[in-house]
Amino acid sequence: MVALQKKFSVVTIFPEMVKNYLGFSILKRALEKGRISVAVHNLRDFTTDTHKTVDDYPYGGGPGMVMKPEPFFRAVEAIWPERRSCRIIMLSPRGRVFTQNVASEIAEDDRETAFLCGRYEAIDERVREYLIDDEISIGDYILTGGELPALVIIDAVSRLLPGVLGDDQSSEDESFSKGLLDYPHFTRPEEFRNMRVPKILLSGNHEEIRKWRKGESLRATLQRRPELLSTYKLSDEEKSIFDKIKEELS
Repeated sequence: MVALQKKFSVVTIFPEMVKNYLGFSILKRALEKGRISVAVHNLRDFTTDTHKTVDDYPYGGGPGMVMKPEPFFRAVEAIWPERRSCRIIMLSPRGRVFTQNVASEIAEDDRETAFLCGRYEAIDERVREYLIDDEISIGDYILTGGELPALVIIDAVSRLLPGVLGDDQSSEDESFSKGLLDYPHFTRPEEFRNMRVPKILLSGNHEEIRKWRKGESLRATLQRRPELLSTYKLSDEEKSIFDKIKEELS
């Protein structure tokens, strides 16, 4: 059961980076309609020294700086004194990989979703051990901070909430929502530089259009992400279409 309003929080040393992204397009409208709320907290507000220090040299030596545990612990204890009401996520290359299924899991969680955004070389390991409920990576590459991953997850999750998109069916038909890549989309003009829209889409035959889209979805998945098919259970109709596609491609 998806909550009436999905609450997010972001703990970061660059709050304006997060706020700026939220001021546009679908997320801006979702905020204005009250479908989501996003509280942005400056980690430096939870330091106690004059310079608002959030990092220090790593024990044992090595490159870079490590984010100190104290500000994160103070932030969590001040913002969420009742920990059961919040799911705290740390963005990290060591976390489980973010997928559409994980987005659905977060969307269906009634708790507030909070993101701890790291910077520099790493966050002190004690934060991971004692504060977080989940650790998520958005891919096998390194970014300079957790703000972009947090925004990626907020964006992906928000699209799944009723009333966020203009047409709720849109999120159901997109790539990965049903385990396959999306089918190709076309709009006017009908012909552009000798490239024409497939005739089937102009036919008005909704059943044939549905079958064509299903076939193109299967084709795209087979050609571009065949590993997805290993966990996807084909219906009888899809199996028939898929067999024809494989014959055609061979």
